[in-house]
Amino acid sequence: MATKALNKHGYLGPSPKMADILSFNLVRLTRALNKMSRKVIELFYDVVSPYSWLGFEVLCRYRNVWNMELKLRPAFLGGVMQESGNRPPAMVPNKGLYMVNDLNRLASFMNIPLHHPSDPFEVMFSKGSLPAMRFITAVGEKEKGSDRLVENVSREVWKRIWSKDQDICEPVSLSEAGQKAGLSSSEVEEVLQLAKSQPIKDKLKQTTQEAIEYKAFGFPLIVCHGDGKPQVFFGSDRFELMAFCIGEKWLGPQPSKPTAHL
Repeated sequence: MATKALNKHGYLGPSPKMADILSFNLVRLTRALNKMSRKVIELFYDVVSPYSWLGFEVLCRYRNVWNMELKLRPAFLGGVMQESGNRPPAMVPNKGLYMVNDLNRLASFMNIPLHHPSDPFEVMFSKGSLPAMRFITAVGEKEKGSDRLVENVSREVWKRIWSKDQDICEPVSLSEAGQKAGLSSSEVEEVLQLAKSQPIKDKLKQTTQEAIEYKAFGFPLIVCHGDGKPQVFFGSDRFELMAFCIGEKWLGPQPSKPTAHL
């Protein structure tokens, strides 16, 4: 059996067919090793939180930059705030004023089309986000094995509340967001019905409780799983430190433009 042939230098080496097999197996081995060393990063978020949107977009941009598996964990911020005894920053006048300027700067820095709603108190406190978070949770249950639809639907709901000043509580509003994210009208109806079910309500409570068990006091909450104990980060301004802790390189909020704003 001839498994070797003269290469261009005149030395015996693997035959072209054998070389292809070795190359293919090397690629498979490399992918397997990368998967074994991949960090799992959980993002707990609620669409009522503008800072969560900032953190969400940055982590989604790093899906294929860092050796990580990003897991989106839609949860209910109201439950976390109540359980932790925290107060929304907007409830403290000086914090509220700072937050407006801070979000404007961060939106520009991170290239995210965030604009404040005309009545933030109505959006955040009167209406809240419970129907929206149940809807997004239902999308996740429908799309088990992948979170691409969860990503797209979450983004569309965020755009409604924090970019276009539109409702996110009424079924027609969630239907519009779902269809813009790629769901058909029939799929949207299915998800709307699923969102009303007890299993989905329980699933949202469970995810919220998991965030509380990580000592959450607000969102976004980012949990990095690698070697040893999980590392927990709060907020959308800890990415440089997080990269250091998980052995990755921080390239700014827009990794495709690493020199921008640095």
